[in-house]
Amino acid sequence: MSTSAFADSQHPITWPAGFTAAASFTFDVDAESCVIAHDPTSTRRMSLMSHQSYGPNVAVPRLLQILARQEVRGTFFIPGFTAESYPDVVRQIVDGGHEVAHHGYLHEPMQGIDAATEASYLDRGLEALEKVAGIRPVGYRAPWWELNWHSPALLADRGFLYDSSLLDGDAPYRMSVASGSPSGAGDTRDIVEIPVDWTLDDWEQYAFYPGVTGSGVIESPAKVLEMWTLEAEAHHSQGSCFVLTNHPFISGRPSKAVALERLIERVKGMDGMWVTTLEQIAEHTKATVSEVHSHARIEVPAAPGYGARFVPGQVQVPALS
Repeated sequence: MSTSAFADSQHPITWPAGFTAAASFTFDVDAESCVIAHDPTSTRRMSLMSHQSYGPNVAVPRLLQILARQEVRGTFFIPGFTAESYPDVVRQIVDGGHEVAHHGYLHEPMQGIDAATEASYLDRGLEALEKVAGIRPVGYRAPWWELNWHSPALLADRGFLYDSSLLDGDAPYRMSVASGSPSGAGDTRDIVEIPVDWTLDDWEQYAFYPGVTGSGVIESPAKVLEMWTLEAEAHHSQGSCFVLTNHPFISGRPSKAVALERLIERVKGMDGMWVTTLEQIAEHTKATVSEVHSHARIEVPAAPGYGARFVPGQVQVPALS
């Protein structure tokens, strides 16, 4: 099938020799952490806890088999609490040659938290991954994809190479840690941003648990496979970066895992598609992209309509580093 699409003109990128587009299969191994963070009393619900533990206990081994069979390396975002609870599973992921990245400690709610609180989540998650698997991750994905304006600087402080939480592009780019914030003035550091998209998240297609999440409409894997295939073809056509986000307790279920493997086969078969980890994509971006983007910011100090101010984003071109 030939698919025409429009390239992301805001974030131009060229890929390594022999490749014309990129794709990465990523997995958020939330396990029990996401529902506990949402409601600590969830721990009293035995059935709900079993629904979440299906991810590390059953789904991750199944997904690792699929990735090994397809000879694809994935990126696994793991909360620190998950790592401490299922250390053997984390070691299996590492032993399989996959990237392990940071996803908070207890999948904490991120909206509106202060920098000191967020720093404590980052540090505790780093400590857990180091203790369990000897890993110092270079990648981060905020729980619920909720990045704060101070988050990029906190990541840079800790040596992170990239983040994958924002939704403003189809290709990776270098992001100023100042991020349009007055408090970041004078900070010239940057990290790589690898954007995500709710269309390419299994949560919106499959997730349902009574009283927790979802509409109760669980899509057919055949429909999801068709949609994600169309997305991959469009990214391939425009030379951008297809990033799929899966949760093992969702996409590791039998029929969904079968559909996922079929998708991986299709994406691998696209001529010139670089299927790799987010770490490798970020390293390539940092080494070859010169533009550094800041983000537009809207300031509303009082009620809407009273003194609102739009601070536009900027593009700078420093030397490659």
